[in-house]
Amino acid sequence: MVRILVVDDEVRLAGSIARGLSAEGFETDVVHDGVDALWQAREVDYAAIVLDIMLPGKNGYEVCRELRKEGNATPILMLTAKDGEYDEAEGLDTGADDYLRKPFSYVVLVARLRALLRRQTGAVGVDNTVTVGGFSLDQGQLRVTFDDTAVELTPREFAVIEMLARRSPDVVSKSALLDSVWGIDFDGDPNIVEVYVGYLRKKLGKHAIRTVRGAGYQLAVAK
Repeated sequence: MVRILVVDDEVRLAGSIARGLSAEGFETDVVHDGVDALWQAREVDYAAIVLDIMLPGKNGYEVCRELRKEGNATPILMLTAKDGEYDEAEGLDTGADDYLRKPFSYVVLVARLRALLRRQTGAVGVDNTVTVGGFSLDQGQLRVTFDDTAVELTPREFAVIEMLARRSPDVVSKSALLDSVWGIDFDGDPNIVEVYVGYLRKKLGKHAIRTVRGAGYQLAVAK
């Protein structure tokens, strides 16, 4: 199991990130301040750390700088609501591996995190393929093979079907898809979920995804 530390003082956002990562197959721990982040990172061997900059106790820059001084090379993805190239440069200069501004798309967060894990020398348990029923999903290539036919998807289309595959055979609610794929801060039209399910049905066949009235969507896996 790949273990991720999520550090953010926005409790709702941190919880949403953790739930989403858990749905992706990661094991997650959550803390809300810099002091606890340092303690956790020293005590537990994490595959990666998702680290907000604006934290109580110690900010993300300080946490990152101290970990690097101690020789801790765990990949760090920094999150911030701050804007500007100097803030990004400071984060990278303290030793962060990547940088993502809020509000962000959840699918981009996961893609960045997986990229960091792929770069990690000797990373164990990072599997880019999900196989469910007659579906085989290749996250690295954004490709789905279904009924012996390989279909290329856009990143957002892939994120939708990947969540359905990882939750299969469970039904996934529209709100869960919105939070996971578009992010908890998404304030657009929630009917975007139906639009992307429609795109997937056009590419994979109209029976590839079932609509469960009043509940959500389900991958139509082979019996």
